[in-house]
Amino acid sequence: MEEEFRVLLKRVRAELVSPAEFTAYERLLALARTDGRAARDELAEVLVAPEQPLWAREIAAFALGVQGDRRAFETLVLLLNYREPVRCATAAYALARLRDPRTARAAAALATNPLRTAYAVHPVRLLTELRAPESVPALLSTLERLLAARDHCWPVARACVEGLGLLGDRRAEATLVAAREHERLRPAAIVALARLNGRPLPTVRARNGPRG
Repeated sequence: MEEEFRVLLKRVRAELVSPAEFTAYERLLALARTDGRAARDELAEVLVAPEQPLWAREIAAFALGVQGDRRAFETLVLLLNYREPVRCATAAYALARLRDPRTARAAAALATNPLRTAYAVHPVRLLTELRAPESVPALLSTLERLLAARDHCWPVARACVEGLGLLGDRRAEATLVAAREHERLRPAAIVALARLNGRPLPTVRARNGPRG
């Protein structure tokens, strides 16, 4: 079983308090470890059954997502937009492996929503990993908005800068130059511009850095 799933299970197990919850947890774990359509169908039922706890839906969605079962899509997108970063990270990992064509559009909608900026780090990183047509426009739109805003939301802005460097699209050059003017983004922007221009990655030490 993948390390990410083991981390998820350990986290969930620490949340359980009643014998009934432990029993349900063990049943889900057995299903997740079982190959075949029947086990996946039972996991998919957990996603739509009423009064299921969030942790149960999370386990079922992750197990289905990494197996490429698109019935997990809606739940994983919900978790990608959740208020707890650890759940967002788990959902992003599974979505990247789900290979659903709707994923990039959903991640772009979350990344560019100005009302959800505080939760946008993992959608931004997911867009970078997907390398989809939506990735560069969404990261550019988000970064340009954050550079102009009073609250720059540095973790999200930095994730955009790093992502644009990895994606290597020259449409990002002017925005990365603007990002370089912000001290907290400068090291990441210098590296991103070096990637964009095909230069060796610099070791950033000086406060102002090289003017790439």
